Amino acid sequence: MNILMIGGSNVLMNHMIEKYRKEGHRIFILTGSRYKNAWYERSFERYDFPYDAINIPEVFESVDPDVIIYLGAYDSNYTWKFDRYECGKYVSGVINLLMAFSSVKKGRFIYLSSEDVFLASDKEGYKEDDETNASSFRGMAIKQGEDLCKSYAFSRGLDIVTVRFGGLYYLPLNLDEINSRVSQMILEGMRNHQINIRRNNNLSFIFDADAIQFLISLIYKDKPEYDTYHISSKTIISERQLAEMIADSIVKNGGEETRVLEVEGLPDGVVLDSERYTAEFSTNRFARIEDGIDLISRYMLGHADVFLYDKQVKKSLIERIREKGNWLFKAVLPFVENMILFIPFFMLNNRAVGSQYFSKIDFYLLYVLLFSIVYGQQQATFSAILATAGYIFRQMYNRSGFEVLLDYNTYIWIAQLFIVGLSVGYLKDQIKKDREEAAEDHSFMSVQLEDIKEINESNVHIKNVLETQVVSQEESVGKVYSITSTLDQYSSDEVLFKAVAILQELLGTKDIAIYTVANDDYARLFTAASEKAMSLGNSIKYREMEEVYEQISQKRVYINKKLDDRYPLMANAIYDREKMKLIVFAWGIPWERMTLSEANLLAVASSLIQNAVLQANRYMNAISNDRYVENTKVLKHSEFEKMVTAYTNAENERLTEFTLLRFDLDGDTLADKSETVAKKLRLSDYLGEIDNELYALLTNTDDAGGEFVIKRFKDNGIKCEKVRVSNYD
Repeated sequence: MNILMIGGSNVLMNHMIEKYRKEGHRIFILTGSRYKNAWYERSFERYDFPYDAINIPEVFESVDPDVIIYLGAYDSNYTWKFDRYECGKYVSGVINLLMAFSSVKKGRFIYLSSEDVFLASDKEGYKEDDETNASSFRGMAIKQGEDLCKSYAFSRGLDIVTVRFGGLYYLPLNLDEINSRVSQMILEGMRNHQINIRRNNNLSFIFDADAIQFLISLIYKDKPEYDTYHISSKTIISERQLAEMIADSIVKNGGEETRVLEVEGLPDGVVLDSERYTAEFSTNRFARIEDGIDLISRYMLGHADVFLYDKQVKKSLIERIREKGNWLFKAVLPFVENMILFIPFFMLNNRAVGSQYFSKIDFYLLYVLLFSIVYGQQQATFSAILATAGYIFRQMYNRSGFEVLLDYNTYIWIAQLFIVGLSVGYLKDQIKKDREEAAEDHSFMSVQLEDIKEINESNVHIKNVLETQVVSQEESVGKVYSITSTLDQYSSDEVLFKAVAILQELLGTKDIAIYTVANDDYARLFTAASEKAMSLGNSIKYREMEEVYEQISQKRVYINKKLDDRYPLMANAIYDREKMKLIVFAWGIPWERMTLSEANLLAVASSLIQNAVLQANRYMNAISNDRYVENTKVLKHSEFEKMVTAYTNAENERLTEFTLLRFDLDGDTLADKSETVAKKLRLSDYLGEIDNELYALLTNTDDAGGEFVIKRFKDNGIKCEKVRVSNYD
């Protein structure tokens, strides 16, 4: 697993690096600073960039992290000595990191927070859902970081978890790391031989080793149940108990007698409730507070100069050699090997001089070639210098040094030695460089090859779908038009009933529903072809279907790629002059057909259905004077009969339900009665006249709904009865 750790160097950071590296994870570090002088535990890769660097997104993409852990409240890049300045700097840093994470859209972002987001109180334990109420600049900055995490998680659909550590303490290495109540009290006891406490002040603590271990459970969890967790000890102790433990530990570890003094003041302790975390992850391992206090006090007393006088910790020679030894060893090793191997070659050369069989062998040349082949130009030069010194020293056995230096053969031999050594060393360096570049190219091309394979698989799938369309011609534009063109002969309501059958044929599913948009929030079911298609109900608040509305409001076809049971598999809206009029929903489409091609097919069919509806509406508006009884919205006998017939046929095909009502005029004129009745009907219902009697067709209304409407009319003094289609005339 690739884990990206973000934050300044401190004990907590380095303990986390060490722990997770031992777990077998690949650790990357983003330091948050451009300076490289901070020391971190060994990691796979380290990036020294500030949080506002322009290339932070590239760092995230390069690491490709499975988990990102941002130290947040424990980030040592912020000392909080200038609260107002660092507050803005901290928040902007969180924003930049979240923006980089949202560009990657992979893995989990863990934000480490603390109890500082709450005000001190005598409350037994703050829960995760309690309202934060920090008043300090540091607390408010940490709280804003939490709010930003929640906002990005909600708006971008990111996996972000906030973890609040309650009373986290760890071994400080210098004064800058004295930021827990435990280390602050120990320092106070060392300086003043007195620890001041407040009455009724309760606290809880967790050692960094426990906190780091508990965080592993959250890293491994595929899908945490919550976005915020408290990690804290279940053991609550009073501030007096803590102070007495510290006073005893100071004396035990060689410090002076320390007394505990109670002073006036309000409690300033915050206790976090960690029941949510323990219930989900079932862990209860905690280090004893006494052991942690003893460890910290022993170290701080042993380095009193550091904590009392702010001196740097003087490291031992072994520790300094260990820190610098890695690169020093790698740099010095070739030179040591060179000098060690020079001795046997020097002896061989001396023995070969005057030998009948080996006098022609130049052992120095072989020596230089060996190191130039293995290490390159640098060691070739060093070995050539040693060989030259050895050669001159051997020549001085029989001649003076002055004679050796005047002999031109000496310079010819030295020249050939350097020429051969440097030439071979150059070739070695060049080959090494070419191999490294080739390895980098191979790694890069391997990633590219995997991407190309994925793209190719997608292209093959699309090609197969298009081939099927071309060969079968069942989904061609011509075929779609030939089917939808039959709608031109129907009225607007009949168009929608017939459109269901057309969409069933085109999409290969029986589960089709069409809703009419009533207003900016609600849409009502007009027709549905199956029980599955009616699953959303007779009325829906379509704006609350966020994923669906986001797509259809932008005139795009919605495809349910996540197979979310709350939504249909596909949906599309039909518009009239930029105003949404109808919404088409489809279920039962095979997964392999939920493609861009199928979405385009639904879009084209919807557009042609829209044209047919608009054409029918224009025709009806043009002949409106012939359709309605004069000065009313009551359909004449012939027009109303067509409407009832259309709904009867649709009901027989199980596309809709309707109820037919007949009203008693009670001496009123048809016009007056229709005006009274119309106020009680929906916009989707119809009024009609048969033999001077008033009827109403209630669309999408079953028998139970019809009885409810009749009762409502009777409660308002309007007499009516339900009639069957066969006897309405």
